[in-house]
Amino acid sequence: MKVLIVSDTHGRDKYLFQTLQKVRPIDLMIHLGDYGGTEEYIKSIANCPVEMVSGNNDIFKGHPKEKVIMIGDYTVFLTHGHRYGVYYGTSQIKEAAKARQAHIVMFGHTHIPLIDLMDDIWAINPGSIALPRQRGRIPSYIIMDIDREGKAHFTIKYCEE
Repeated sequence: MKVLIVSDTHGRDKYLFQTLQKVRPIDLMIHLGDYGGTEEYIKSIANCPVEMVSGNNDIFKGHPKEKVIMIGDYTVFLTHGHRYGVYYGTSQIKEAAKARQAHIVMFGHTHIPLIDLMDDIWAINPGSIALPRQRGRIPSYIIMDIDREGKAHFTIKYCEE
């Protein structure tokens, strides 16, 4: 199973469109909020199921702020992250995931990619595919692969690769 994880497009979908062309076929796309009013367009170009949560800029968009889904054998907590102090670390958001009995928490908000496979809960942040803030400021996303044994693997990818 192949999952595309993105966040913080803020209505600037150029790199998302290019990324979808590059990484297809995918089985699922996850958008972790701040889609900037283009959620219907995003769903239309994905050509696969799409899971979305709203971000701090997606007021009154009708998507849930958080949700728990299953990906393979993993329980995954999806949230934008702005309510969990993610600029200061992952401990608070991991506690929220643990309270939901999740193995993985996926979040955005910081615009900085992160794969934290420490402890009992994995924290995954794809950064921003439109407005990156990490050194070099290259738009980023994450590919989650579930192998034949059902084990998850995560890779940060950059749009200029």
